[in-house]
Amino acid sequence: MTEAGQGASGPARVVDEINLSGAGDVLLICEHASNHIPPALFNLGLTDDLLRSHIAWDPGALPVAVALSKALDAPLLAHRLSRLVYDCNRPPEAESAVPAISEIHPIPGNANLAPEDREARVALCYTPFRNALRAAIDRRIAMERPPVLVTIHSFTPVYRGERRDVEIGILHHDADSRLADAMLDAAASDTRFDVRRNAPYGQSDGVMHTLHEHGVSHGLLNVMIEIRNDLIAATDAQIDVAQWLAARLRAALDNMGGERPRAQEHGLSNAAGDQNLCALGGRDQSPDRPHHHVSDFRDDGRAAVVVDLKDVFHADAMDA
Repeated sequence: MTEAGQGASGPARVVDEINLSGAGDVLLICEHASNHIPPALFNLGLTDDLLRSHIAWDPGALPVAVALSKALDAPLLAHRLSRLVYDCNRPPEAESAVPAISEIHPIPGNANLAPEDREARVALCYTPFRNALRAAIDRRIAMERPPVLVTIHSFTPVYRGERRDVEIGILHHDADSRLADAMLDAAASDTRFDVRRNAPYGQSDGVMHTLHEHGVSHGLLNVMIEIRNDLIAATDAQIDVAQWLAARLRAALDNMGGERPRAQEHGLSNAAGDQNLCALGGRDQSPDRPHHHVSDFRDDGRAAVVVDLKDVFHADAMDA
């Protein structure tokens, strides 16, 4: 039997790197982009309806992130496996990284998981994603352009039977609220959306791992954005919300001015970035380079290229 995450030609790709040579200040991250579960895990014992629901992924988050990538010319890293296989916004030691229950739903394929099986999930999902993100950050550091980290998520309008009125959440770690403060200031005079700080989640909910691991601990500006998923169910709405967010991000960064950290102030290693930059032959400055390039998740491990926003929205693999 083929092991989980393995295809006939070797390991399947678990990270999409979109617009990796984007010239903007922001580095976008989408940890819950997909609801795909490798066939060897037999859907973790779940029905198709549950796999389409918010417990398996963040519906609408990836298209919004892709539209933001285009609007801000920002690189985007997206995970290609369901959060139920492994939640990449959790450290390996967290029980919730491989949840036995999500909201009110038992996950049979995660129950009583043997330590070696849990370690295999870490190796399949978390380690490649962490390494890809670290490499993307190091590439920017090598160019003396430390990135601004922005993670994109969506949340369900009704959770455990309770309606959520908040529409967009601007989340931050307790140790660094700089960018969140600036975004909330930029949104304060706009009444279009109900925008709140650290809602519907906050640091006590254990959702700040990516921000802390890759942003706070290195002094990089960072923020987590949560969007209620009924607001981004259609393509036009996804693009519209992305444009609204892009305007607030631009305003926030412009207003922050000199607060942006410099690489040398935080002792970040340039070694990996230098090596990757050499391997790439430097940054591609060609005006006709594809704006989006996505390594498509396929069981045969082959890569595909998506060069247009509408292709990303409608690519079958993105809805798998």
